[in-house]
Amino acid sequence: MSGNGSTALLTDMYELTMVAAALADGTADRRCTFELFARRLPDGRRYGVVAGTGRVLESLQDFRFGDAELASLEGGLDERMLKWLSGYRFSGDIDGYPEGELYFPGSPILTVTGTFADACVLETLFLSILNHDSAIASAAARMVTAAGSRPIIEMGSRRTHEQAAVASARASYLAGFATTSNLEAARRYGVPAAGTAAHAWILLHDDELGAFRAQVEALGTDTTLLVDTYDIHRGIELAVEAAGPELGAIRIDSGDLGVMAHQAREQLDSLGATNTRIVLSGDLDEYAIASLRAEPVDSYGVGTSVVTGSGAPTAGMVYKLVEVDGRPVAKRSSSKESRGGRKSALRRHKPTGTAVEEVVHPVTIAPQVGPHDRVLPIPLVRGGDVVPDVPTLAQGRERLRQALVSVPWEGLKLSRGEPAIPTVFPTEA
Repeated sequence: MSGNGSTALLTDMYELTMVAAALADGTADRRCTFELFARRLPDGRRYGVVAGTGRVLESLQDFRFGDAELASLEGGLDERMLKWLSGYRFSGDIDGYPEGELYFPGSPILTVTGTFADACVLETLFLSILNHDSAIASAAARMVTAAGSRPIIEMGSRRTHEQAAVASARASYLAGFATTSNLEAARRYGVPAAGTAAHAWILLHDDELGAFRAQVEALGTDTTLLVDTYDIHRGIELAVEAAGPELGAIRIDSGDLGVMAHQAREQLDSLGATNTRIVLSGDLDEYAIASLRAEPVDSYGVGTSVVTGSGAPTAGMVYKLVEVDGRPVAKRSSSKESRGGRKSALRRHKPTGTAVEEVVHPVTIAPQVGPHDRVLPIPLVRGGDVVPDVPTLAQGRERLRQALVSVPWEGLKLSRGEPAIPTVFPTEA
């Protein structure tokens, strides 16, 4: 195991009861392919960002039913099923979009091939990770685009579940955030950590100047002083008095942020602190960040909106059986239709590098790959083992940066509209 404990019970009961029934009727070992995809993007979104693949692979290695897990299932499952679970090791293959890749409606984000039993029990775990992390990364990417060259710190740990906070920090960093306030994300994933002080630090001291001087003495003049506990104008004055004109930054966390930033810049410059940066935080999302584009802001702190997906807390992905013993199968419900057969995908681009369309096709009928096209899925697991050289978090971050450059300009707008590029299915399976 990776050291994080078993992930085997991070699932739904019906996954196990289905396998128990399949063991009883002899269908458990039929060769199957499941696909994880989104039928549509969240309302108002023009693209999605794949995030969480690395966590999926970590969790797969920890998907083991030890004595404690089996004991918790006694009475709910028969002895044959419990014995099967005790020896469970995924032995199939997984292909998927690497982290940092864009996805669109119908993109085969993850393809899991193995026995029915092997692949069925992984549904909930895979969906919970990819739905959460992709939602966070998709929201964060919009914020990064809105911020332009200005860095963003993720600071939403206090606004979500403690473990979701770690995953959110990771996904935000993948999407281009510069740092996180979350120390577990820094330890576990190497995300750069940052942070200085909250309003409690100011209130702890008898006066604001004393708080600023103590912080500067402890952390140096390059620190960031929070100036809006009382009066912002007076706070800025005292901040420069405490640190001198070499003060690193001030942070404003309340009020009309655009107006405050403009006034703060004028005041800082008048005090000789011309290089002191201005950091804004306080209920920011991609729309608020975009509205501050013309203001003298140096960086942003974003919390609640990013860890909740900025209104889209799940990516809406599903995990569907698409092939049994080489035969395509599909659900035909008019509201929840899926396409049968194992699929792959490529993205077509103009010679200039601009993406044109997502082509999702049966693996048995591959379209011609042009000189500017890119095949999207990569091998992730073979025979139950994670393949060597799976892209790292840093590589995913760079992949997304390049992918966003390829998105047509219209597709980067925050306004509602169709997906940035269409998904086409040239041959129905």
